[in-house]
Amino acid sequence: MKKLVELVLYAAIFWFVMFSPWTSGHISFWYAMILATGTLTILSLTFGKDWKSQFSFNVKDIALGIGSAIVLWGVFYLGNEISGLLFDFAHPQVGDVYAMKDGQNQLFLALALLFWIGPAEEIFWRGYVQRTLAESKLGGMKAFIITTLIYALVHIWAFNFMLFMAALICGIFWGFIYMKNRNLLTVLISHAIWDVAVFILFPIS
Repeated sequence: MKKLVELVLYAAIFWFVMFSPWTSGHISFWYAMILATGTLTILSLTFGKDWKSQFSFNVKDIALGIGSAIVLWGVFYLGNEISGLLFDFAHPQVGDVYAMKDGQNQLFLALALLFWIGPAEEIFWRGYVQRTLAESKLGGMKAFIITTLIYALVHIWAFNFMLFMAALICGIFWGFIYMKNRNLLTVLISHAIWDVAVFILFPIS
């Protein structure tokens, strides 16, 4: 558990540097994200155990990963429309998130999100953090709740309510699927496809 706390602290530091107004302007966000997720993945694989048992290559779970990514995109599309009607700040804040890809090569971002960032985030947050907590005395439900809250809270330094809510919803969505499905491949596929869809192929704003 001590090692878990240490790695979560590393993640919090990485996310602070990437998102806070005091540091984000001094770095390249996407390269920092690649470095952060890569580092956390290496540490997760180093200190985690029995990783092969978390992956099941079957048609049902792969289809669930693809289908859940489509459903989550739909949730965000509707959420963007509704929030825009309710809050004046909603669309500008969503626009600020999309502004992070301005001036970037779209193919590079798509490949990074699909094959690196999305999978790496799931390996760390669900495959290491949530799993480690679930296998402790806390149990599966408390592990799901704690991991979801931490995943959302590390995004707070952007001071962007819409980004915080997006992280919270994603954390609930993928965390619940992982808790019930117990196949890391499913949420890995879901996260990777959703990232590319919502940021590159079919942006909601």
